[in-house]
Amino acid sequence: MNKTILFGLLALASASTALGQSAPAATTTQQTIILKPGNMQVQAHSAPNRPDRAPVYPGGEQALGLFFLNNIKYPDAARVKQLSGIVLVNATVNEDGTVSNPVVAKSLSPECDAEALRVVPLLTGWQPAMRKGRPLPVLIQLPVPFGGAGDMKIEMNNRPSPASGRRIK
Repeated sequence: MNKTILFGLLALASASTALGQSAPAATTTQQTIILKPGNMQVQAHSAPNRPDRAPVYPGGEQALGLFFLNNIKYPDAARVKQLSGIVLVNATVNEDGTVSNPVVAKSLSPECDAEALRVVPLLTGWQPAMRKGRPLPVLIQLPVPFGGAGDMKIEMNNRPSPASGRRIK
């Protein structure tokens, strides 16, 4: 009986040692994440690379729209083809608020794609994403408007017009 108990304990110890060695080692590498407007939410369990605060462009979405309106040069080839739409660009907002590594995620045309890739790195001065009080690089996705899509309805002033009583936009 003692041999049976001893053999059982030995088998149990061997099995637990084998299981302990087969577990994968924990990794601490941080990966860049994609933040899309409206998709940032509080999570029940935080991840090491999930920001507490998303990156913010100075002046918000309104300033971002004005930046595109003032800096995009509508390509002649796209104008001839009467192209209108959005180029989706993935880019990294770095810890220092600069934008790098732009890549087209959804194309409109080669000409519009090239213009979007030219303009996106010019977006400087971002407030970087933060994780526990420290800046964190994150991958964002920006819609870059062209043609009719560039006629963004940005409310500059939302006060009643004295003559008509209508809102001025």
